[in-house]
Amino acid sequence: QVQLVESGGGLVQAGGSLRLSCTASGSIFSINAMGWYRQAPGKQRELVAAIRSGGSTKYTDSVKGRFTISRDNAKNTVYLQMNSLKPEDTAVYYCNQGTYYSGSYYFQGSWGQGTQVTVSS
Repeated sequence: QVQLVESGGGLVQAGGSLRLSCTASGSIFSINAMGWYRQAPGKQRELVAAIRSGGSTKYTDSVKGRFTISRDNAKNTVYLQMNSLKPEDTAVYYCNQGTYYSGSYYFQGSWGQGTQVTVSS
């Protein structure tokens, strides 16, 4: 497994934008699926967006049309572009690596420190 480091979080007003980066210690070319999760205080960690090696993507309903996941294999980096941010998007965001099989994503990598996103109203 490669090690993943998240960055790009910060404090932003509602309606603003942020771009998160997940940089790997090695090549992500052969990693079948990459995903962004988030965990808000007192809530379970949830999968926000995922991308397969071929470029297919999946989003949780609450971020569809506002967030975009992408991967740059040459830079060993996965991005999460977040637009039209809402206070309910406030959370620690994490990336992970895994596989896509029979219609489902399976993320089994170790968790990093994440990056804090805070959206003020």
